[in-house]
Amino acid sequence: MRVMVIVKASPESEAGKMPSTELMAAMGNYNEELVKAGIMKGGDGLHPSSRGKRVRFSGKDRSVVDGPFAETKELIAGYWVWEVKDMAEAVEWVKRCPNPMESDSEIEIRPFFEAADFGEAFTPELQAQEERLRQQLGGETRI
Repeated sequence: MRVMVIVKASPESEAGKMPSTELMAAMGNYNEELVKAGIMKGGDGLHPSSRGKRVRFSGKDRSVVDGPFAETKELIAGYWVWEVKDMAEAVEWVKRCPNPMESDSEIEIRPFFEAADFGEAFTPELQAQEERLRQQLGGETRI
C-alpha cells in the first residue's frame, strides 16, 4: 500500500523559520530508518505558502492567486511517499517520527489510489497509457 504522509504547516514553517540543527539531525536519522526498512520512496520539505501560487479553475477560465494562504492548519510543510503493508504500519512509523515542528504539530496519512479503485472506468487503453507514463518516469509514479 502506498501512502502520502503529509506534514502539516505550522506558524513557524509558514514564517519561513528553518529547523534547528538538532531537529534536522533527528529527522535525518528517522529518514535513514525509513530508507533502511524499505518504507520511504520519496519526500521533501516545502517552502512557506508565501512562495507559492494557486490556480483556480472555473469552467474554461483560470485565475492565479499568489500566496500566502490564510489557513495555516490546512497547508502542507512537507511530505513523504511510503510503501507499507497497511495503514496500521504507516501509523506506527509516524508515531516514531520526531516532532517536525517546534510547536505542536500534526501529520496526516493518506492512501494513494490504486488501479483497482477505478473499476471499469480504468479501461485497458488507459491502463496502457498509465504504464507508458510510469516507464517514462522510471517506474515510481502510479495512478
